[in-house]
Formats: sequence, C-alpha cells, structure tokens
Amino acid sequence: MIYPIVVYGDPVLKKKAKEIAKDEIDVKKLSEDMFETMYAASGIGLAAPQIGKSIRMFVVDGSILEEEEENMEGFKKVFINPRILEEEGEEWAFEEGCLSIPNIREEINRKEKLRIHYFDENWEEYEEEFDGMKARIIQHEYDHVEGILFTDHISPFKKRLLKGKLTNISKGKAKASYRLAAPKR
Repeated sequence: MIYPIVVYGDPVLKKKAKEIAKDEIDVKKLSEDMFETMYAASGIGLAAPQIGKSIRMFVVDGSILEEEEENMEGFKKVFINPRILEEEGEEWAFEEGCLSIPNIREEINRKEKLRIHYFDENWEEYEEEFDGMKARIIQHEYDHVEGILFTDHISPFKKRLLKGKLTNISKGKAKASYRLAAPKR
C-alpha cells in the first residue's frame, strides 16, 4: 500500500514519536508499505511520522547511491525503536532534501559517524556503527522520529528566505510527483 506523504506544517512531523511494543502492530507489513511508499516517491529513507504514524520506525535504502558513494550496496534496513547512542567525528555539509518538504534542498552539517541501537522487522536487536552517507541517511530519518526536520538545522537567515515556500507547503500548496497529504491542523 502506498501512503500519501505528510507535508511540512502537520503537527505529527514535530512530535516525538512513541516506541512500538512487540506485536502491537504488524511491523513487517508496515515496513513493506513504507518501502513501497518511499520507492514511489523516489526517496532513500522514510520515517513513520511522514505517513502520519507517530511511532519510532523508519526505513532506508541507499543502494540507489551505489555508483556515487562507497559501501552503499545492500544498504536496505528497517529501524524500529532506534536510539542513537553516540555521534562522533567531524561535521560535514551535504545538501539534503525531504519528501515532507518537497522542492526544497539545503546544506546540512552532520557528524560523520554514529552508533545506534534498534530492532529490525523481525524484532532482531542490533547495536551497529555507521559512517559517511549511511550515517547521514540514518541521522535524517532519526530526526523525524524525534520531531525534528532538516529545516530545523538551517540558520535563521536561511529559514527566513524559505519562509514563503514553507508557508505554501503548510497550506497544501505544494507539487510533487508523489501523493501528498495536506497538513492536519
């Protein structure tokens, strides 16, 4: 099932998501739906709040970046109840976008490495380290379950420059090649 993507201005995107109890929901089915939704929107990551579900879950698939980035082959994962334990290294800038904020991209600084604890769709538990682009993708999606958007990382000046575009998105005046869900008020 392909969900519409919730856009900027919807309160679900600014709310810290709640943990999922084992067997509370069918995480395998939901992760399949989330991957299908993400692919339909040409994304490389999607968090549950972006489909209107305030739960701590996100999916990533960076394999599309294999040709430009090292070690991206097979980087397809489901993160349930993730907790970043540590972020370290130099901060590096990279232009990010977000399915919930269509047609806006900005340079965002993020640490180069992280260590994260999570469960997958089979409720297998992991504690892993990621770096480079893998870490960046995870950090971006992790922010979503924390109620943080990439625009929260930009300077107040840049945010003022984007105010009109963000206001239009929040009023449902946005176009994308995928289905959008206007913000609930």
